[in-house]
Amino acid sequence: MECVSCKGKLKCGRQICPFYLSNESMFKIDNKSEFSGNTPPSVFIGSKLRYPEVNVGILNTSEKVEDSWLYDAEKHWAENNFDIRQVIFYRSNLINSRFKAKVQDVRTSSKLIDLSQQIGMSVKPIDVEVELKNKINIKINFNDISLPMGPVGKLKNIKITSDPKIPGKIDKVVDDTDLKAIGAIDYLYNNNFDEYRIQELLSVGVLGLKKNRKLVPTRFSITAIDDSIGKMLIKNVKEYNLLNEYRLFYGNFMGNHFLIMMFPDIFGYELFESFLPGSAWNISSNINTMTDYEDFYGRKNYAENCGGGYYASRFGVLEYLNKIRRQGSILVLRYETPEYWASLGVWVVREAIKKTLQNQCFIFNNKEEMLKQGKNIILNKLGYDISEMLQKSKVINSIKEQKKLMEFL
Repeated sequence: MECVSCKGKLKCGRQICPFYLSNESMFKIDNKSEFSGNTPPSVFIGSKLRYPEVNVGILNTSEKVEDSWLYDAEKHWAENNFDIRQVIFYRSNLINSRFKAKVQDVRTSSKLIDLSQQIGMSVKPIDVEVELKNKINIKINFNDISLPMGPVGKLKNIKITSDPKIPGKIDKVVDDTDLKAIGAIDYLYNNNFDEYRIQELLSVGVLGLKKNRKLVPTRFSITAIDDSIGKMLIKNVKEYNLLNEYRLFYGNFMGNHFLIMMFPDIFGYELFESFLPGSAWNISSNINTMTDYEDFYGRKNYAENCGGGYYASRFGVLEYLNKIRRQGSILVLRYETPEYWASLGVWVVREAIKKTLQNQCFIFNNKEEMLKQGKNIILNKLGYDISEMLQKSKVINSIKEQKKLMEFL
């Protein structure tokens, strides 16, 4: 087995190399230019072209598949503890049948754009007949934000051969061209549409004022929805009473270990991400650590150190705080280990946080006991001492400063 990054035998510590997988028999696809298949439904807006030009990709199987919804089902994968290979198998067998467009093309009539939007609005799989300009390029691409992408083909024509299932509430916000995008997002989320469905709608350009609607590259729409819904949830959290105690959670999903500490204080959020040697994005022999933070008044700029992972992890925490109707200051430590040998996108972070918060909750009467337990967990599980990280934590240090001010008053 050879690794492209290591230029030979695996030296990076990965159990299996994602580059090597591209050459394995993961693909169960006939290399043909015409086929009848299904879309989960899923549309991918690529961002590699020069903006405002984008690739609009309708993701579909090369044959009729009864359970095609499984090919794009992050929540189901997490709830049923799918492993990395299972996810890669599903994604590698979705063909990205794509065409070029400009982001503002949604404001005019276009057959391919209209069909893409119908697919993006549907909540059930759709049968399609696809004709490509040439045979597909069999490969798989990994991304830090979105899901892995399978074989690519240039779309010549596509026909929907079954009726899309579009809920009335989605039709309502799509038809309301005077409703701002943030209002549509708020409405859909409060009517039990999850972040994945809302992200797809934003991406295919069916939300917002008519004059402002546009296609949004998938990698940007994912983080935009995590951030937008997160800000709505923060407004609620700030109105709740403080936690009554210190809470600690630990969890592991696909080799991503999370330690979540909650302090009975006004809302603040901090994330430390540590990438161990041999993990998906660290082929060096050293641990790479980055961090981002916001206080009660929020951030003024993008969390560029942790990027999409910051907003995805914050999203899960905010849903938990809203569920228990409490306010707290939150410190999250993420450790990406060699078990996570191929990057599957920030949905892993989002779902790992949610799964972690479903685990046993350790409750403490004081901060010192919680920090001690947190240190012991990471030391026993991963062999690392987090003392220095805790000393640098802005969340912890801000709590100390606030207490001093209270004592002074």
